[in-house]
Amino acid sequence: MPNEAGQQPELERQWQREMIQIHAEARAIGYNAPRFIQKMMDEQGGLEAARWLINSDEPSDEFTKLWELQRLDIAVEARALKPEYESLFKADELERCRKRLSDYYWTRQPPWGPPAWSG
Repeated sequence: MPNEAGQQPELERQWQREMIQIHAEARAIGYNAPRFIQKMMDEQGGLEAARWLINSDEPSDEFTKLWELQRLDIAVEARALKPEYESLFKADELERCRKRLSDYYWTRQPPWGPPAWSG
């Protein structure tokens, strides 16, 4: 939904690039997202793929794998909380992101900040 300045489509394009970056960072640590997530991004776009992941009742397998790798900073839930992207998501979606990260004891502030030991 574009705002008066027409910035929403540009912001959605920036989010799409963020989703691509998430996948690149995950691959760099040895984790490849399942094809259905990549297919969903290709078919519906990064924003709808993110909403689907965020609004699922349970954390995705991808989220759980990133937790096991101690890299929730590259989870969709962490990246959605970046100030520049918050307007793309509803308040309840952002709260789901915060709760899911908290449920997995991810307390880093900001949540998308990389671990001190990462390269």
